[in-house]
Amino acid sequence: MSKQADIVTFGCRLNSYESEVMRRHAADAGLDDVIIVNTCAVTAEATRQARQSIRRMKRERPDTPIIVTGCAAQIDPTQFSKMEEVAHVLGNQEKLEAKSFTGLDLSGSERVQVNDIFSVKETAGHLIDGFGDRSRAFVQMQNGCNHRCTFCIIPYGRGNSRSVPMGEAIDQIKRLVDRGYNEVVLTGVDITSYGEDLPGLPTLGTLVQKILKLVPDLPRLRISSIDSIEVDEPLYDAIIGDKRLMPHLHLSLQAGDNMVLKRMKRRHMREDAIEFCNRVSAARPDMVYGADLIAGFPTETDAMFENSLKLIEECDLTWLHVFPYSEREGTPAAKMPSVPKAIRKERATLLRAAGEKQTLNLFERSIGKPAKLLIERVRDDGTAHGHTEQFIPVVVEATAKAGELIDVTLEKRDNACMTGILTA
Repeated sequence: MSKQADIVTFGCRLNSYESEVMRRHAADAGLDDVIIVNTCAVTAEATRQARQSIRRMKRERPDTPIIVTGCAAQIDPTQFSKMEEVAHVLGNQEKLEAKSFTGLDLSGSERVQVNDIFSVKETAGHLIDGFGDRSRAFVQMQNGCNHRCTFCIIPYGRGNSRSVPMGEAIDQIKRLVDRGYNEVVLTGVDITSYGEDLPGLPTLGTLVQKILKLVPDLPRLRISSIDSIEVDEPLYDAIIGDKRLMPHLHLSLQAGDNMVLKRMKRRHMREDAIEFCNRVSAARPDMVYGADLIAGFPTETDAMFENSLKLIEECDLTWLHVFPYSEREGTPAAKMPSVPKAIRKERATLLRAAGEKQTLNLFERSIGKPAKLLIERVRDDGTAHGHTEQFIPVVVEATAKAGELIDVTLEKRDNACMTGILTA
């Protein structure tokens, strides 16, 4: 009996979205017994994990062809094409094109379809019906990045920034709302650069305001990681003025020391991050913040690290994505004086501990408060699991369906999540 294509996704929300595009293309092409591995290259560890997973999957399913794509495959297709477990390698642009899957040769005679990602000038909107068993939908509205942070290899996997026209993005969201989705997440590589390549130069703020106006039946809109220094006034107005835009912003901060930020070639200083959080919180007190932070960037001293550690409290950060610095060949940072790996690991542990403390403080402040929960999983034991507007994970005893919004009161906390009770 034939099987559907299995897609294994590493990395970001954009990859999750693109995996669904590939799922549709594979089904249309009749690829019903293959494994597609959508890789990430944000760290060397992410690439290593992908290669390890490919070997394991081949041992478990020796007769199933494996197709590898994603950022790691785009940046270094040779490392995957040389793996005997891999039947074919697709680039990041090729994986989104239906023609790449039609008549795909999996015999091994032509194993690589990867073109120059910097030659890609446009990003098309892809109309998809859903996301498997996911309760929230991700919509790609931008791809690529024009910035060249000294630690980052991702532009070489994604190319330069390019935006999906507003009409296409809005049509996709309307389609998903019609399919019953109650929450949509706008995703991309550098979404605050949205519109720089489009006629009329619309901004992310313009797009968000249009979505909220033209899709009135969408209950919840989220935006993925943003550069706070690039937030324009229309986006501020939407964040502050429309409760359907969820009170949870993930900030691409990377560090809290100005010298480190300068050496990273970031576009903000620590004072900019603090000012942004203070300004938004003053107008919308329910706002919570997540952030990306890198521990042990080259040349980072103890004093510089302390500035990053202090920023967690100064910006009231909760949901942290902490990465020990990882050298990426071909980036300027890889040539800078390095911090010993043991120190990077130790600093990452301290950052995570500080973030967990902040998260527990948020849980404590939330006890007794009402919340609207998006159900994501329903278990056999009668419990439903999901996230609130502030992205607090909650478990509740309830008869509910995945994707449903229910009213709860947050009752108590533990280290990982909160318990809620249904609001009468």
